[in-house]
Amino acid sequence: MYGKSEDREDYQDTPRAVAAMARDLPDRHYIPTHSHRRGQLVYGTGGTITVTTPEGTWVVPPQRAVWVPPRVPHAMRTSGHVPMRTLYIDTRAHPSLPVSCTVMTVSPLLRELVSAAARIPVDYDESGRDGKLMSLLIHELVPADVIPLHLPVPKSDVLERLCARIIDEPGLNWTLGEWAAWAHLSERTLARRFQDEFGCSFARWRQQARLLAAVQMLGEGKTIATVAGTLGYESPSAFTAMFRKALGKPPTQYFEES
Repeated sequence: MYGKSEDREDYQDTPRAVAAMARDLPDRHYIPTHSHRRGQLVYGTGGTITVTTPEGTWVVPPQRAVWVPPRVPHAMRTSGHVPMRTLYIDTRAHPSLPVSCTVMTVSPLLRELVSAAARIPVDYDESGRDGKLMSLLIHELVPADVIPLHLPVPKSDVLERLCARIIDEPGLNWTLGEWAAWAHLSERTLARRFQDEFGCSFARWRQQARLLAAVQMLGEGKTIATVAGTLGYESPSAFTAMFRKALGKPPTQYFEES
């Protein structure tokens, strides 16, 4: 449809500072860990994209995007069908862009700009309409003043194993004491390790893990009742209350355009 390459390598050494690629990805599509010479704005107009880096995991619904700086290793997985519209940007030409992974809000204007950019030739006229569109697009890339769907990665082996199980089984309603016993730690030691590594409590980290799992499942089209049951909530209403408190909207409205 867009008549442009779907090979990311074709966008790394282009003659312009900004290059946009369109690629439609199926549900549960996995892109192994890789990096780019350019920075990348990871964005999909539907479904969700999970981006994993050495620093953590981000879940990207259609109202948000994640900025991945140059040469940062990252992997991606889709939940639901994802029409991906991604930008590759030469940060030498745009040094004001963030130097670490950052969540960005995708306004209706930015959504349309990214979609239009995907149709623009790689070697566009910088002084013409296409060049002005790309300049406006860069101007619209600002960090989001929202709670990011980000889950930090543990550094220690003990927490890595425990956190991996929470991610794999988000509906497991064990207490802190039960998790501590499973990890062969005291409850106090486990609580301190979470605070030291993540700057938050065990309960806060686990809730964030459940939020990410919830957004992924909702992006796949699962019902609220199914998501609530999978995550161990007593009822869909209890899950909806948690979701609204954490993200400002009930799940029924979360994937609507802002």
